[in-house]
Amino acid sequence: MTKERKKTTHKKEGFMQGVLTLMISQVLIKVLGLIYTLYLTNRNGYGDTGNAISSGAYQIYAMLLTVSSIGVPNAISKLVSERTAIGDHKGANRIFKIGFATFAVIGLIGSLLLFFGAGVIANKWLQIPESEMTLVALSPAIFFVAITSVMRGYFNGRQSMKITARSQTLEQIFKTVLTIIIVEIVAIMSGVKTEFMAAGANLATTGATFLGFSYLFLYYRSIRKDIGKEIKSTVNYKYEKVSKIVKMILKVSIPMALSAIMSSLNKNIDSVTVVRGLKTFLSDADAKIQYGILSGKVDTLTSLPLSINIAFATALVPAIAAARARKDTETATKRTSFSLLVSMLIGLPCTIGMCIFATQILNLLFPNANQGTMILQISSFTIIFTILDQTINGALQGFGKVMVPATALGCGVIAKLILNIILVPIPSIGANGAAIGSVACHMVAFTIVFNVLRKNIKLDLPFTKFILKPCIATVIMAICSYFVFMVLNGIMIEKMATILSMIVAVIIYIIAVIVLKIFTKEEIYMIPYGNKIYSLLEKFKIYS
Repeated sequence: MTKERKKTTHKKEGFMQGVLTLMISQVLIKVLGLIYTLYLTNRNGYGDTGNAISSGAYQIYAMLLTVSSIGVPNAISKLVSERTAIGDHKGANRIFKIGFATFAVIGLIGSLLLFFGAGVIANKWLQIPESEMTLVALSPAIFFVAITSVMRGYFNGRQSMKITARSQTLEQIFKTVLTIIIVEIVAIMSGVKTEFMAAGANLATTGATFLGFSYLFLYYRSIRKDIGKEIKSTVNYKYEKVSKIVKMILKVSIPMALSAIMSSLNKNIDSVTVVRGLKTFLSDADAKIQYGILSGKVDTLTSLPLSINIAFATALVPAIAAARARKDTETATKRTSFSLLVSMLIGLPCTIGMCIFATQILNLLFPNANQGTMILQISSFTIIFTILDQTINGALQGFGKVMVPATALGCGVIAKLILNIILVPIPSIGANGAAIGSVACHMVAFTIVFNVLRKNIKLDLPFTKFILKPCIATVIMAICSYFVFMVLNGIMIEKMATILSMIVAVIIYIIAVIVLKIFTKEEIYMIPYGNKIYSLLEKFKIYS
């Protein structure tokens, strides 16, 4: 193997190692998130009504969060990776420090707006007066998330994905533990009042964000000497005014934030239109329960597969930005094509599996509040489009096309708003209309971003490889797993039959992907421990 070959292999493994680290972290985060969602939804006195109060407030918080911090990690990551790729460590560190100060101010403003505007938002916008306390409890979190986002972007740009992954995992651990502890304490003190318990759950979010920031801050202090040495070895440094760097950060982060704002608007459309629309034919309590099903259980379940895939979107931004800085188009193209293929292989089985087993999943996870089968079945089709969107958006941001994701999702949000207004007030459709709107939203967004990406780079994704074979593998998985469920359900309890059927589904799908030879030899080598995996496949004469 030549030196050039070794170097290329190392780069690919480095990229995939970062992806794998983030992927494991995101899976843990979603599993922990599911744990406290299960706890809250099944908790006496909380349930779908508590989810409605908490989620309505959380979506408003998320909207302000996008303005103050979302887009920041990828923007800082992109700018820092471009500087470090050419040896300008001093410039990279300067971007970090100025970005930190800038978003500390923006985050503080966001926190104050939420704190003082809680009453108006709860009563006028959401029409859920009980959510006022949850908004107040969440308000300090905006400040901590804003400055934490800058630090995560800095470490991502330095290709230190493990630090970001650890901080996110620790934050979610804190959130899970604090949620259970605080809600139980509040339940005892308040006599199991739902609105107080919802406020306690969101207070846990604020505490977790502070602890997550504390970890990153302490880590940064521990490596200051190493950063100082890097700065001394800087080459290609060019001094730029503070105002110019702030403009540069905002120029990159604002378009990226717009995409997140559109995503948050998508959820806020539900928080504003669903309860209003359902009240035309349902009681206030029933309308809140339906919204709680949509925003609590369904959103949590459909977002689980996204946690596996978001690692590609996160890792692609600095990887492609660095490749472009080195004028290495081939690496950027290969990584994008490979990431899209993996995204398809993740999204397709998750979509079909969740649709087929919707009832069984709800019975398994939410035995005390298992309504919402149809909403979950419809919403499951958002998974495939959202997963592909994630990856394409990361690639486009890395290529500098930062406005495209926001524009595409904006078009999707308009489609959702129209469908929500028309469909939700129809008694025979109700909350299902919001699920249909979400599918339409992400379908529109995917169509736009995919076509823009194809025009900018030559993707290596033939129809057979990208569409046909993944569909065949998914169909095989679906038939086998449902057959196993039907057999097992007759001889054991449904919950155990569901779990075993899902395990069978995963095994069958992996075997189908291998037998169909969806990955090439080079793509297998891109996976961590790819050499060993390929050698094993050769022994079984699957590859030769």
